[in-house]
Amino acid sequence: MPGAGLEVERVEVAYGDVRVLKGISLTIEPGEFVALLGSSGCGKTTLLRAISGFVPVSAGAIRCDGRDITAAPPDKRDMAMVFQSYALWPHMNAAKNIGYGLRLRGWDRAAIAKRVDEMLAMLKLGGLGERMVGQLSGGQRQRVALGRALAISPRILLLDEPLSNLDARIREDVRHEIKALQESLDITAIHVTHDREEAMVMADRIVILDAGTIAQVGTPEEVYNRPNSPFVATFMGAGNTVAVKARSEGGMVVIEAGPHNDEARMPAAALSRTPPSGKVVAYFRSEAARLSPPGAPDTDDALRLRGRVAQSSYPGGFWRYAVRVGDSQFLVDDDERYAIGTDIAIRLPPSALHLYSAAN
Repeated sequence: MPGAGLEVERVEVAYGDVRVLKGISLTIEPGEFVALLGSSGCGKTTLLRAISGFVPVSAGAIRCDGRDITAAPPDKRDMAMVFQSYALWPHMNAAKNIGYGLRLRGWDRAAIAKRVDEMLAMLKLGGLGERMVGQLSGGQRQRVALGRALAISPRILLLDEPLSNLDARIREDVRHEIKALQESLDITAIHVTHDREEAMVMADRIVILDAGTIAQVGTPEEVYNRPNSPFVATFMGAGNTVAVKARSEGGMVVIEAGPHNDEARMPAAALSRTPPSGKVVAYFRSEAARLSPPGAPDTDDALRLRGRVAQSSYPGGFWRYAVRVGDSQFLVDDDERYAIGTDIAIRLPPSALHLYSAAN
């Protein structure tokens, strides 16, 4: 059975007098993989638990394929959850954990055994069905938890930071496996994470939450390349800032000369957004910056920040510099070696800049 569509309409959740979700509205298409991304306390886990039925909503509605499930118990929502802690039964082996939900649904022993064998094979756990949970590695336990969720053939799979307990190498492998499984089974998936890279790799769309509201929804490319606010730009890694003045001239944006930059003229279409005229703040990622050596001609439309090399290190394959620009300091990687104290320019092409009014 294909994945189900989900509609969250003006949902609110409160714990006492504290509003945790503040009128969340979101539509998820059948078979879509959506990541709920945000820092601790933003409401992403509460939203997932409201969708699953583990947290009651104080206002709004939740519909699955048009059916109102706002008040339905968790076991009547055609969903399955993989928890951060995995929540496996330690006194059961892997096979019994995977088949637990089927036993609760009254499946007979032969049907459970067949389905469990299918899950073990699909999750690359062949030969491990008789092992107790405590005898499995972290990655294997995660697969058992995933198998238990998938065994009941849910139309929506809910993932509550299931990779956070794995080491970095295993986490990379497992997130690709989960995405491949979701696509092959054609189920809808909603994944909670605070890891930006994890959301970018796994999701078809990313929902960025901030203080109980949705800050931006879009594909990984959209939220990364065209953040709609300083908050989203910073959260997506463009945390470096520099204050400049800008104005529009036809189809161009002119960044005026300032204490630490020369005038730059760039096509408005090359920017993630056209800023208002006046004082603006430019946000950019360190990895998008490049260095221009002293005396290099300004032959393109990049913004150049004049500075001086304050520190340098060699992490391998390139040099990493701390460049002092006025009272600020930025990290920039470059293939060339420069001595500490060298006057240098940080080159920022239009595609690297996210410009917002200084009043934001």
